[in-house]
Amino acid sequence: MASYFEEHNCEPTVPEEQYRQNALLELARSLLSGMDIDLGGLDFTEWDQRLPPPASKKIVESLPKVTVTPKQADAALKCPVCLLEFEEGETVRQLPCEHLFHSACILPWLGKTNSCPLCRDELPTDSPEYEEYKKDKVFVYEHRVMGLHESWLQ
Repeated sequence: MASYFEEHNCEPTVPEEQYRQNALLELARSLLSGMDIDLGGLDFTEWDQRLPPPASKKIVESLPKVTVTPKQADAALKCPVCLLEFEEGETVRQLPCEHLFHSACILPWLGKTNSCPLCRDELPTDSPEYEEYKKDKVFVYEHRVMGLHESWLQ
């Protein structure tokens, strides 16, 4: 099997990087060839395979409308979706994570998925199954963290 550098007729800038780049090339080749890869028993649940459901309609309707301050406008604060600068006195929507968006930018997004497009902080949904999944995910995470702390303290 040719190395990444042989295939692309170039030299590594840092010789130690060659191993890592060859490993990435091997991974890409194995994925393309359909080779089975052992993922160490990772449990991919149904929700890990797709986008979360839309944000709760009630929550979206109650998002606060805030007015862009002169300080924010002077700082050239932009909508993270459309990248247009907010104008002083403009009314925008504020998510619980405190990120600001134009209504026309954030409302369609929240109609498809429940997270802030900037920080991925999740809003509640109208899906009881997904809300239960989120609780289980937090429980498992906290359990793992506590297990790590307990094993470290011993």
